[in-house]
Amino acid sequence: MKNRVDIVKEIKSKHLILLPNGGEIALNLEAPKEVKKILQSVGDNELQAYVLSEELKGQAKAEPPSISMMQQHELVGYEPASDSGHFRMYPKGHMIFELLKDWAQEIAVERLECLQIDSPVVYDWSDKEIQEQASSFHERHYLVKQPDSEKEFILRFAGDFGLFKIMKQANFSHRMLPVRVYEFSKSFRYERSGELSGLRRLRAFHMPDIHCFCKDLVQGWEEYQHLYRNYADLADAAGVAYAVGFRIVEEFYQVHKEKIVEMLRYSKRPAFIEVLSSMKHYWAVKHEFQAIDSVGGNLQLSTVQLDVKDAKVYGINYVDADGEKKGCIICHSSIGSIERWMYAIFEEAFKKEKPELPLWLAPSQVRIIPVAEEYLPYCKSLAIEGVRWDIDDSNDSLGKKIAKAGKEWIPYVAIVGEQEIKAGKIMVNRRSNSSKEPLSIEELQKEVKEKCNGMPFRPLPVPRLVSLRPKFHG
Repeated sequence: MKNRVDIVKEIKSKHLILLPNGGEIALNLEAPKEVKKILQSVGDNELQAYVLSEELKGQAKAEPPSISMMQQHELVGYEPASDSGHFRMYPKGHMIFELLKDWAQEIAVERLECLQIDSPVVYDWSDKEIQEQASSFHERHYLVKQPDSEKEFILRFAGDFGLFKIMKQANFSHRMLPVRVYEFSKSFRYERSGELSGLRRLRAFHMPDIHCFCKDLVQGWEEYQHLYRNYADLADAAGVAYAVGFRIVEEFYQVHKEKIVEMLRYSKRPAFIEVLSSMKHYWAVKHEFQAIDSVGGNLQLSTVQLDVKDAKVYGINYVDADGEKKGCIICHSSIGSIERWMYAIFEEAFKKEKPELPLWLAPSQVRIIPVAEEYLPYCKSLAIEGVRWDIDDSNDSLGKKIAKAGKEWIPYVAIVGEQEIKAGKIMVNRRSNSSKEPLSIEELQKEVKEKCNGMPFRPLPVPRLVSLRPKFHG
């Protein structure tokens, strides 16, 4: 009897570009020069970068600038007392993390109306179902041993463990489907040391997972497309450019190609498609949104997988109209780890002439700079509701304060002196387009809030006065 490794070796692949109009362009990955010409003619920069980096295994990239930036900006740092690939987050970085977590929660619970659960991070390694789920991760897990027992446990490396146990014991009928379940889980994977790279690849990360339990393939595809559209909206809202890549079993592709085309029309992007001669895993089709960093490397963000096998393997059944128990079709999906979103957003910033974070994620959105100490009381009296604003009350010169705000990527820098106080308007410098304009506090507040466009908000994570802030780096 053939084992799984032998079966996978026998699977053949063919590759193509699928266009939003349904057109196909065959790719021969054995002819890289021809592939590059085709990609250039397609004209999607992210898709070209993804194929060159991942599928053609392009040359080694320079160190991504976000690795030093996240430390210099006091967002994220290495923890020398922990294992490699485990990070500490400083107040500003923690705020960005929490905003992205809020955003994931809003999508899952409010927009997709998921049920939310929480499950353990430690699991019994002797459990056969856990071992089955672990088989595809090639021993990339942490073992945990009890001090008073020989029993072994593992730290979870994916969110399926507890969820599958919960759903196996749950009772639900066809009328309740689809059942959508959300979990925000901390997971651990023992990645090889040479593969670790900043927030791009680490050993401990936080994953917002959504699983949809469906009645049949028709409902499964509806959920799949629904998730695709939502994740496309999210990537656009975060300002992260991405490429789309599908892996699909040939039989499925022939029957369901139009469903993929519909999704590509929605996201207005072509896709790289790998067509497999038969099933490699539990899924018949999956896709990934692949972000491209500022040095041309790729990283997976959100993914959706249409699972046609696991419900039977793990006993996740619903009661149909005829009273019989039947296995679900499962849509596995994740928005993507919060740490990877942080990495992608930081790297996206470096593609701009003046690097900047999305306004809703900027730790300080507005920096108030008094031209002299005598104007500090006026600055302290200001009230800019629903905006993260601070005051540079240091003894530095005006020029140095403005330069410091630039180094911190502050989106709005407002200068306050005698003229501004008399006029009732402060001179505002916008980083995004280098424009200057006198604005009232109300006008500035309105502009910032409108540009954040309803995204989650959290208050300033550090003291308002710059002089009162501890220094965490350098």
